[in-house]
Amino acid sequence: MTYSVDAFPGRTISVDGKSYLYFGGTSYLGLQTDVAFQEIYLKNLKNYGTNYGASRKANVQILVFEKAEEYLAGLVGTESCITMSSGYLAGQLVAQSLNSDAHELFYAPESHSAVHIPSKEPYQSFDDLGTAISSHSKTSKKVPVVFMDSILVLEGGYPDFAVLRKLPLEEIILVIDDSHGIGIVGKNGCGAYERAKQLNAKEVIVCCSLGKGYGIQAGGIFGTKSRVEQFKNTDFFGGASPASPSAIATLFKGESVFKEKRKLLKQNIQLFLKSLKNPKLLNYLDNYPAFYFSNPKIASFLEKNNVLITNFNYPNEDSPLMSRIVLSAAHTKEDITVLAELLNSL
Repeated sequence: MTYSVDAFPGRTISVDGKSYLYFGGTSYLGLQTDVAFQEIYLKNLKNYGTNYGASRKANVQILVFEKAEEYLAGLVGTESCITMSSGYLAGQLVAQSLNSDAHELFYAPESHSAVHIPSKEPYQSFDDLGTAISSHSKTSKKVPVVFMDSILVLEGGYPDFAVLRKLPLEEIILVIDDSHGIGIVGKNGCGAYERAKQLNAKEVIVCCSLGKGYGIQAGGIFGTKSRVEQFKNTDFFGGASPASPSAIATLFKGESVFKEKRKLLKQNIQLFLKSLKNPKLLNYLDNYPAFYFSNPKIASFLEKNNVLITNFNYPNEDSPLMSRIVLSAAHTKEDITVLAELLNSL
């Protein structure tokens, strides 16, 4: 069932006058409704305005973009970074730029549509992906490019990327969509890059949404200076309006808030798992706030008990049902206890 609401869905939402606990969405740090975060954002809004519709290559340029990109590159551990107005746009810039005569694109299972191009479909398994790359290497000199999400529903992605270790990574450009990792996992929320770099691939590029971990409407691309410059020198980048500068400024001015929220989120995850009698009811990664399941009765049961979760066909109506429980830093201990007790009663 689809619910329409008139306010941002925080830890609770109201539908037709009825209140529900909400354990869905992607606001992992609960920033969008956090007063301290909003105050920082509003201060930047007064300085930079609501929108900047010019090209980043215009003759008048706002310095905050370069400051934020330098900060992000330092956080993630790459040589360089550029920002875009959304994670989807960032993913498409990477995919379309690499879709050339020099490269052959391969899409891993569960890879996000943001990095897809129309002529390519993701492989159903990593074994199939490995077979396809092996066959390609025997007949073509094109450099293989593998796109995959950092956070996978099942094991194999971050932090160890075990599903990739059988591939000839020294020959592969690895593109990691870290939309659900950056700001949440790694030291100080640095994301998946540091662990992916240890795979010793030919090259590692990271693209992501900054909305999930950092609560702002923007996307980012991370890599070597030469690769990032290549992306900058495209019509795609030059023709697109950037993210709001007020949002971008909030990235490096909200650092103390992010740190505190990650601490609260970790506490909520630990409390939930400690309170859950049967953790095997759910699929999850260590220290990560999303918990997946395939039993449709769970979502119905929770809904009847005034708890709503993420439960819809994604990314389109023909896709499988995505059912997941999402904890956030905004949830209280009481919220977590209510959820655990309901699941324990199944």
